[in-house]
Amino acid sequence: MRQNISSGAKWEEIVGYSRAVRVGNLIEVSGTTAVDEDGNVVGENDYYTQTKFILKKIKSAIEQAEGKMENILRTRIFVKDITAWQEVAKAHLEFFKDIKPSTSMVEVSALIDKKLLVEIEATAIIS
Repeated sequence: MRQNISSGAKWEEIVGYSRAVRVGNLIEVSGTTAVDEDGNVVGENDYYTQTKFILKKIKSAIEQAEGKMENILRTRIFVKDITAWQEVAKAHLEFFKDIKPSTSMVEVSALIDKKLLVEIEATAIIS
């Protein structure tokens, strides 16, 4: 049984993807950025604010798929400037201090909008 979760982002229809997909006990959350429901970038020039906003969106998607943050076993973090890693890490720690999923953080040359600084994917398994 497949469940597609939409966040309503304009990119979902343009590109043809879902914010998250649940199949059985597996939930995959697509690359998520700091864009609100109206298409505005949140936290311009602020890695910490963007990361926190993204993780709230991921939490919402996981919960819509009947999961919890504790079910996340991996995050993948893409940043435009790796020297800002501590700001990203600070927000990530606030959500995952006790969960401690596996993770990676890599620098990328660009994201889909110049104002976006961070993009995060997540994988969760509901046991």
